[in-house]
Amino acid sequence: MDEASIRRYVADTFEGVDVEVGSREGGAPEIAWGDTFFIYDPDRNLERAGRMPFATTVTKDYGAFDSASNLNRAGVFRLNIGVGRETYQSLFPSDAGHDFTAFDVLMPHPVYRRNHWVCVLNPGEATFHSLEPLLAEAYEIAVKRLGRKRRSGQPHPPPSAGTSP
Repeated sequence: MDEASIRRYVADTFEGVDVEVGSREGGAPEIAWGDTFFIYDPDRNLERAGRMPFATTVTKDYGAFDSASNLNRAGVFRLNIGVGRETYQSLFPSDAGHDFTAFDVLMPHPVYRRNHWVCVLNPGEATFHSLEPLLAEAYEIAVKRLGRKRRSGQPHPPPSAGTSP
């Protein structure tokens, strides 16, 4: 699978998702240019601080902060997915060592594993299909999170009329 196929799959499968590719024009920090953020924003009106992705693709190291995957290699990207605690623990019951540079292997995210994020470098077709339920779970978590924020009265813009997901 390539990044474009993953973007297409997420956009076509999950309603209300904004697929944002980081860019100067979009106001993303330079380090995020070219990375993709999958954000549940059905009305396309969340403020920047409320735009929490449920999955991302990253194409480069983020300095010393996130370099364990050695993403600066030509053609390498990492698909990152935020899953629930129970799912994460069932996938990774121990904190055994992982080769964060390995291709096509589901593993904990090298930085955000404590937040229950998983990742795969350059997932192949079969591996990607095995990730589809994890993407669905991450999406459902994002849907519920936004619903809780709206029910709790946290500030958010009102839904815009005529906007389709």
